[in-house]
Amino acid sequence: MPPLRIAVVARAAMPMHGFGGLERSVRDLVCHLAAAGLPVTLIVPPPTVRLDSHNDPYASPRIDVRHVTYLTFPLANRRGTTVLDRSTAYLLYGWRAGRRARRLALDGQVDIVHGFGASLLGAASRRLPVPLVLNPQGLEEFGATAERPDRLKLAGYAPLRWAVRRVARRADRIIATDAVLEPTVARHLKPRPGQLVTVPNGIDLVELTAMAGAADGRLMRQRHRIGPHELVWLSVGRLEYNKGFDVLAEAVGRAVRSGRLGNTSWRWVIVGSGPWRREIERAVDRHGIAPHTLFAGHVSDRDLHAWYQAASVFVHPTRYEGSSLVTLEAMGHRRPVVATRAGGLPDKVRSGLNGWLVPPDDPEALAGALIETAEAGARLAEMGERSREIVEREFAWTVIVRRQIEVYEELIRARASTGAAPRNT
Repeated sequence: MPPLRIAVVARAAMPMHGFGGLERSVRDLVCHLAAAGLPVTLIVPPPTVRLDSHNDPYASPRIDVRHVTYLTFPLANRRGTTVLDRSTAYLLYGWRAGRRARRLALDGQVDIVHGFGASLLGAASRRLPVPLVLNPQGLEEFGATAERPDRLKLAGYAPLRWAVRRVARRADRIIATDAVLEPTVARHLKPRPGQLVTVPNGIDLVELTAMAGAADGRLMRQRHRIGPHELVWLSVGRLEYNKGFDVLAEAVGRAVRSGRLGNTSWRWVIVGSGPWRREIERAVDRHGIAPHTLFAGHVSDRDLHAWYQAASVFVHPTRYEGSSLVTLEAMGHRRPVVATRAGGLPDKVRSGLNGWLVPPDDPEALAGALIETAEAGARLAEMGERSREIVEREFAWTVIVRRQIEVYEELIRARASTGAAPRNT
């Protein structure tokens, strides 16, 4: 039997369109399916950066990249335009890209159509002759896992929610990216019995290990005049409200004022850029921690991984979250984690084993966890080892791609047993 042929449809893929969580997930899925021997057709917008033989992960005979133009309005991607773009231009793109995937299925060129969010809209206009797999990703248009979602944002996202629900009704399988997110996905998308499966987002440990080692971490500390024994709390993410960096600023201030840090010399390093930087800087000043806080800004991939190596503890204070690849990356670098009980984080961070979990938006609980990291001593290294073991066992792409292919094969068998149109061999 020839290998399954997969069409992957998305609005962005790394590095063609940036380096966010969605972009990375699409790239990793496509590349690992191809590495497993499956031909993949990737349908995405034209690249916004130039790729050459040195930085093109899709330069494989098993990967065929096809572009569908993403038509949006002038000044899109400026601050405050995301909701409008996602509820207008994205839906038009999803209709056109989904129709392209539908044509591939009707022509017998693919056996599975696997898409992200509303990028499948055009494929869901009627039943496909091949199985349809939907990964709704972070569900920000539904408020994700936030207890108090922004009502104005929810109103603006109404057209996008309609589109994702339309695709979900047609999908043969809906993917939750963490087991703990299954209730959230079920609440928003109302899957049929057996329609919802969990296939985690993951990381490529070979790539991660090649990015930076212990020596790179030591050099990063030296570059920024951080002593070898200083406690470094590292946070990584886009500087925006939902990441909770203002809450962490208050928590750090509380930990310092408590006196329980003792003689511990500490730094808080924030890697990332975004529209909320000014507000976070004000919070840092307000809580008196500016002399010990470093805004590293946007950095290269190699510098980011060097920062993971330089860190003592990874701290992710997010108000709501999807799967959090940056947390997995820190764990892959053997770092313990302080995180909130948001999104898929409880599937990765196990309190007392490889880190600490606290409620979102709770600076007092977060301060308590930070104090415990300062008191943990040699236990931090042991917890970091547990982080790596969790990733190797559950979140490495070598494990995840096998699970994803199993889902595809189950769908093909189910179609065959019901007498649906056989695949074109």
